[in-house]
Amino acid sequence: MTGAPARNLPALLQGLHEEGFTGTVRVSGAPGGTIHLRDGLIGAVETPGAPTATSVLLTPGRIDDEAWLAACAAERDVDRLGGQLVAAGLIGAAELEIVCTAAVFDAAFAMALGPPGSWTLSDPEPTLLATPGVEPRRLTEETTRRMVQLSGPWGAPGELARVRPTPVPGPGPGRWLPHRHQSVLNTVNGRRTARDIAFTLGRGLYAVMLDLTRLEGLELVRWDAGREPGVRPSTAPRVLPERRSATPQPSRSGAGSGSGLGLGSQSKAEPLPRRRPGGASRVGEGPAREGPAGERPAEGSNAFAAGKDGGTGG
Repeated sequence: MTGAPARNLPALLQGLHEEGFTGTVRVSGAPGGTIHLRDGLIGAVETPGAPTATSVLLTPGRIDDEAWLAACAAERDVDRLGGQLVAAGLIGAAELEIVCTAAVFDAAFAMALGPPGSWTLSDPEPTLLATPGVEPRRLTEETTRRMVQLSGPWGAPGELARVRPTPVPGPGPGRWLPHRHQSVLNTVNGRRTARDIAFTLGRGLYAVMLDLTRLEGLELVRWDAGREPGVRPSTAPRVLPERRSATPQPSRSGAGSGSGLGLGSQSKAEPLPRRRPGGASRVGEGPAREGPAGERPAEGSNAFAAGKDGGTGG
């Protein structure tokens, strides 16, 4: 980048957008992640905190493994793999665009749940892309909206992401649930976090967290603020604890201290409350959406806080 160093990651991405940058932004932190830009637009975000577009396609069997491997063999350039998947009739162009774009927004949200870290810029790396990509400002606004939407009596969204919900006995034979809620409920076992459930189902983290709040409101699950002694830990893939080490100093790097994609710093939340009869907390009413909502963010959110110093990119 040219000009003054970026003060935080959203400012960095906006500057790269204006510059028409093509390359990769690696963000340290927990979970941290990798942001792929093409001509200044964000084509993919990959993080250990949320399933990628590839996982969303393969885990539930939307595309089977054999067909996927055949498409990869036919098109060695992963940036162009999406076109091959469509040409082979494995998925429609519109559906692929929805999946890839939703994965960008979901990964940004997942990165915003953890503390920010430093960033480094490097050459482009091949990956399955949303085309043409997402403008940084739009990504910032949608992440802000999601962070506000999932703030509630349990505290900040990061607190909700750490709970291991437990099923409540039931429902009875007459209880009907939408398939998306039933699939989440079937996966709840008191050991899995929302992230674990998202990877198990091949669904977006944000949508899973939203569905969990609705199931809790229906008194079908209850929060477990921490794992009780003797309970076996989750067996789903986990994020290794962050190792503090000296930050490399390439010619284009930054050290975030404000918002986390490194997107949003969160204030320390109060401990999760114990449920009381009739005290169900509900978040929204319509169907959960994994893609962008196209609406303005709520005021007061600190996600992608443009006013906070977040780094010294150069």
